[in-house]
Amino acid sequence: MATKIRLKRLGKIRQPHYRVIVIDERAKRNGTAIEEIGQYHPKSEPSVIEINSERVQYWLGVGAQPTEAVVALLKCTGDWQKFTGDKSPSGIDPQPVKADKLEIFNKALAEADDEPTTEAISKKQDKAQEPAAEKAEEAEEAEKAEEPAEKTESEEA
Repeated sequence: MATKIRLKRLGKIRQPHYRVIVIDERAKRNGTAIEEIGQYHPKSEPSVIEINSERVQYWLGVGAQPTEAVVALLKCTGDWQKFTGDKSPSGIDPQPVKADKLEIFNKALAEADDEPTTEAISKKQDKAQEPAAEKAEEAEEAEKAEEPAEKTESEEA
């Protein structure tokens, strides 16, 4: 039997909350779950993500496939890094964050995997300073070009 780790929607209209469940992949979205392993409340401030780490690791180890939404939640809690063996990049601590900020968090993780954070920051600063330095040089040249024109006008008077 193929199992999935997915979200089961509960709550009123426009006030959703979800349970993280393990279920047969052929079952309906809100069908009978094999096991409930967590909760997710996106509307509370800050959003609440409660997941039983031990049970998630067990089900992932047995071969249950998480959905994309569940993978995003597991990355926030740090359970995904435990399963895949990835270490959290320096400077980014997997903390529960709002669902809106999950994309930003994932982009930051991807950028941090490419380069160490200190090097990436210094390169970004260098890139930001280059156009500013060029503009300053152009402004100085423009001022020098204007100064002789002003002197000739004053000499004529």
